[in-house]
Amino acid sequence: MNNPPLSYCSSLGLLVSFNILCLLFLPCISLTSFIFGDSLLDAGNNDYLFTLSKADSPPYGIDFSASGGQPTGRFTNGRTVSDIIGQLLGAKSFPPPFLAPNSQENAIHVGINYASGSAGILVETGSMFIGRIPLQEQVDYFEQTKAHIVEKMGETAANILLKNAIFSIAIGSNDILNYIQPSIPFIGQEKVEPSMFQDFMLSNLTMQLKRLHKLGASKFVVVGIGPLGCIPFVRAIKLVWFKNCSNEVNEFIQGYNRKLNKELSLLNENMGQEATFVYGNSYDIFMGIISNYLHYGFGNAKDPCCGGYFPPFMCFKGKDISTSSLLCEDRSKYIFWDAYHPTEAFNLIMAKQLLDGDQRITSPINIRQLYQY
Repeated sequence: MNNPPLSYCSSLGLLVSFNILCLLFLPCISLTSFIFGDSLLDAGNNDYLFTLSKADSPPYGIDFSASGGQPTGRFTNGRTVSDIIGQLLGAKSFPPPFLAPNSQENAIHVGINYASGSAGILVETGSMFIGRIPLQEQVDYFEQTKAHIVEKMGETAANILLKNAIFSIAIGSNDILNYIQPSIPFIGQEKVEPSMFQDFMLSNLTMQLKRLHKLGASKFVVVGIGPLGCIPFVRAIKLVWFKNCSNEVNEFIQGYNRKLNKELSLLNENMGQEATFVYGNSYDIFMGIISNYLHYGFGNAKDPCCGGYFPPFMCFKGKDISTSSLLCEDRSKYIFWDAYHPTEAFNLIMAKQLLDGDQRITSPINIRQLYQY
């Protein structure tokens, strides 16, 4: 009888080791995580692109302890929601950005982050910023990662790894921001009806979710879009900076989120045991924090900690105080870091609620349960 091929033996050995560990340390949780999204989750991919959408200079990262307060390409003062969820579950390191050198070597034990600032579900979203990685391209990059994993582990072990890994997707904000912004005369295209645009976003997102499933993904976290009508940038362009939120924009987002939640329920129903799609209701978490910000320890629910309400809306550190953006004294008291993104203090609350929330926040199960599933 011929000896089995070496790749088969390696795969079988990994599978046996994995099962033994699960028996010894129940519940067995895979902390390998593959992350797709925009600037809310970008861990530095845009640092490697020619783009106007960058967070590679101070004071971005000022509270990110892993870098000693230096910028990492994250569009906030510290950790993102996915960073915090990983740490709360016991991860010792963060999934590196795909475009970073040698990132593929982390794919098996840690995972990879494909998120990109200014990117959207639609390929054309964010084109004004030049470089970005649209969702379709992020999934293309994951396909390369899978090939690398198969090469290292063999197909059997790779399939087991991917089946237990978590695939987190939080994207769509930039598609809506692009849609609601005033068209540039003679350049801007005629806009489709809001409901048609929502459907177009959703069909493209669903296409990529199904691609990921065909590539081996089984556990999905798909986060809805937050209340963009409340962020400083939108309140400024809608000329409602004196109000808490733009109701018009938020109603549009709620319509999309309802459709997304329904689509994920259909996917769960149709795929049965093959895959689990968890919907993360970031909208209600965000609105709950804004409505009761004092209860959560915040002192300001409207203004950006760094930068302002007017162009270029950016947060940056110049050569001296006169050329630097205004920076708030206590970053833990602000919901918004800049005109677009929340602070680490906000991200910590968001992460905890998504991780252990009830069915009003995450359905059909929460993220911790999905990791243990």
